[in-house]
Amino acid sequence: MGVEQQIQELLASQSERKRRDMEAIHRLILEAFPSCQLRYLDGRDDTGKAVTNPNIGYGSCQINYKDGSSREFYRVGISANTSGISVYIMGLEDKTYLPRTYGDKLGKASITGYCIKFKSLKDIDVNVLEMAIRDRMTS
Repeated sequence: MGVEQQIQELLASQSERKRRDMEAIHRLILEAFPSCQLRYLDGRDDTGKAVTNPNIGYGSCQINYKDGSSREFYRVGISANTSGISVYIMGLEDKTYLPRTYGDKLGKASITGYCIKFKSLKDIDVNVLEMAIRDRMTS
């Protein structure tokens, strides 16, 4: 099965509200970056054990780990979680950047060094979310 079909199946498997919101974010990213590399991660590790929720990735960057290793990963990702949606902004060296830059402007969201988590798009300023996504996709 191809990546685009896996993405469509992931979106279709969500509740109506999450599906609509995830589709809106998916469209937003693809309209802004139509030629970005798409990825689908099923959330399983090398042994097949589920370790995270399935997610959709956009673009490519190097992720550096504390042990000195690195690997290629997506720049921006989205996934459904138990309470809503997570948007992952990956590869940022400064883990205070997201909360410092977008925290006060985003609305009802939890922001960590690489993740913006919210219940629904109606709870946040979508324009600010788009700025965060564009910021990472173009840096």
